[in-house]
Amino acid sequence: MEDSGPAPPVAGFPRPSMGRESQAKEGRLREGEGAAVGGLLLLAALHGRPREPKRHRPEGEGGEGGPAKRPHSRQQQQQQQQREAAPERRVPVGRLARDYVVPCLNCYGICVKDAFLGEPLGARILGEAEALNRGGKFRDGQLVSGPRTVPARSIRGDQIAWVEGREPGCQAIGALMARVDELILHCAGKLGGYDINGRTKAMVACYPGNGMGYVRHVDNPHGDGRCVTCIYYLNRQWDSKVHGGILQIYPEGRSVVANIEPIFDRLLIFWSDRRNPHEVKPAYATRYAITVWYFDAKERAEARGKHQLASAQKEGPSPGTQTHGPT
Repeated sequence: MEDSGPAPPVAGFPRPSMGRESQAKEGRLREGEGAAVGGLLLLAALHGRPREPKRHRPEGEGGEGGPAKRPHSRQQQQQQQQREAAPERRVPVGRLARDYVVPCLNCYGICVKDAFLGEPLGARILGEAEALNRGGKFRDGQLVSGPRTVPARSIRGDQIAWVEGREPGCQAIGALMARVDELILHCAGKLGGYDINGRTKAMVACYPGNGMGYVRHVDNPHGDGRCVTCIYYLNRQWDSKVHGGILQIYPEGRSVVANIEPIFDRLLIFWSDRRNPHEVKPAYATRYAITVWYFDAKERAEARGKHQLASAQKEGPSPGTQTHGPT
């Protein structure tokens, strides 16, 4: 199945076309390093992975060797509580893009970033998605093409709403979109030679938990301009053994499957074309995700030209139009 749904609504982009830059050399990957990347498992086919930049760990917390030491005095307990309540110092977006996202995508075609926004903003986004659901804003996901005798619900079982990010009650979703925009902008010229100059609106999707999923498909099988898919997950305490709902990606040319659990505050990025067929396994609990697609300028322009030509040929010449020049 290679049909991801109707062409997504196009939204504005914070800056003009990024422009092509010379392809940056990929950093050397550490051979023998484990292949797990925050839920991404490409098994033995991947011999290493880029290290995710570490967030700043306040003094006194545990390092890689184990958890923080248990405080003994009341003063130490108070200091630890203050550290836990303080806002986390997040990795600068530019560094995250340069050192992690770009190498992951160019090497594997897939990148997973956990704890992308943090608890406070993630909670607000989840609240807005739930409010859209309660307010009846979701509609059944549709298909572009395929046999008309096959009901769309047998192929995809999600319900969706398109959000620009400036609507009342969607400010947190707008903040998510701005953060992803910033991340992609910092990858300018380094993602497979793409010239990313725009994106879609955000597709807020909900699987209602009735055992529905989305059969194997490709987001952009026919060159509509979409080159990068970004999915942000919003599901707390998700247990895939109980709730299902895993996104399975079948990277082209690899005899492996990437199983992505849709856990809270996780960002998944992958190429939108035929390199990454994927499916959503049946979900048995309410499952929320927000997807944004980014456009390559050249492919998008070519797709628009083909669409305009096809539309003109379908409609035919308007009454009174001279089709062979002046007589």
